[in-house]
Amino acid sequence: MREPPGAPGVVSGMDIIRIIFALLLPPLGVFLQVGLGLQFWINVVLTLLGYIPGIIHALYIIVKYKDRRVTY
Repeated sequence: MREPPGAPGVVSGMDIIRIIFALLLPPLGVFLQVGLGLQFWINVVLTLLGYIPGIIHALYIIVKYKDRRVTY
């Protein structure tokens, strides 16, 4: 039996794109997930202080807020 799209554990194509952006430019991955809020600015600061902390934070935000996405 197939799980419906958006079910826990299901990775969509957009999730993969967000993860790729998080690896290349961490603030962009966070922006695509939660928008222009506190988490975005935290990620900008972490990325400026060190690229690896920015990546770790971006991946954490993408996984944590998987069900809460910004709609455009």
